[in-house]
Amino acid sequence: MSEMLDAFWRAAAYCLHPRVVLWSVAPVLIAVLLVGGLAWWQGDAMVAAVRATLEGWPWMQAVFGWLEGFGLGAVREWIAPVLLLALAVPLMVVLALALVAMLMTPAIVGLVAQRRFPALQRREGAAWWQVWAWSLVSAVIALVVLALSLPLWLLPPVALVLPPLVWGWLTYRVFAYEVLSAHASADERRRIMGTQRSTLLAMGVIAGFMGAAPTLLWAAGAATLVLAPLLLVVSVWLYTLVFAFAAAWFAHYALAQLQALRDAEQVAAAAQRDIPLLLPVADGPPTGTADAGASPDSGAGRAPDGRDAPMPGADDAPTPAGGDAPPQR
Repeated sequence: MSEMLDAFWRAAAYCLHPRVVLWSVAPVLIAVLLVGGLAWWQGDAMVAAVRATLEGWPWMQAVFGWLEGFGLGAVREWIAPVLLLALAVPLMVVLALALVAMLMTPAIVGLVAQRRFPALQRREGAAWWQVWAWSLVSAVIALVVLALSLPLWLLPPVALVLPPLVWGWLTYRVFAYEVLSAHASADERRRIMGTQRSTLLAMGVIAGFMGAAPTLLWAAGAATLVLAPLLLVVSVWLYTLVFAFAAAWFAHYALAQLQALRDAEQVAAAAQRDIPLLLPVADGPPTGTADAGASPDSGAGRAPDGRDAPMPGADDAPTPAGGDAPPQR
């Protein structure tokens, strides 16, 4: 828990870094251009399709008649655009997360590694196409779950809890994999994501609930139709900041776990190397054996107590009788 909180505050500080603020501009511009262009191109057609679908349901006709009885007939006019915006919010969340993952996360991970883990070796455990494939599959699964759970969104408690949980799962899957893809090997990535699964998932769920906060901007009812362009830009920017914070949070925590894992492996390897040094070393060869490469009379230079006796110098050598030269050995 302490390591997760430490990474949380570090990530919050990194979101105020000038580089991170500048990096958040590109995802916002891309998302606004994509969503705004789609709304300008097919906005009226999509609103008309949603209105025709609603009016084709008999039970909706009964609901509209009941609302008109209370003087709320104008609901028929703006319910289709508001419903279309509500359906577009999950798409904007997934789009913002994907843009942050592709454009900002590698730069944030590099900044964290440079400033906090400069000696951490990059082992490139996953290629870029593997990261993108992993993120794409995870995003598709999240969108399918959100689509299948749409009927449950009519229940207020479920609508407040279920989408953040799905976004949190997606955040955990995308950022945990991408943060470790460059610095960890494939085996290290699997070990960390396996042993730290509960903590990483909790971080993702917290980030998911933080990402649900910008959705409250669209809860103003009919006023969202008038302020839709402004709310679009503000909400996408808030989504971008939330997911940029999540990327920095995962980077600090996952790289710290990777550094701890490698430090533990180095300590274990050093202990393995020191094991032979702890064994007792004999003073000399066993009795009755000779050292390899030693001459048979090598023991002549030893003192009676077994220690090497000093060799006599050339001047101290005895002169043979009769002046004969000493025999050559």
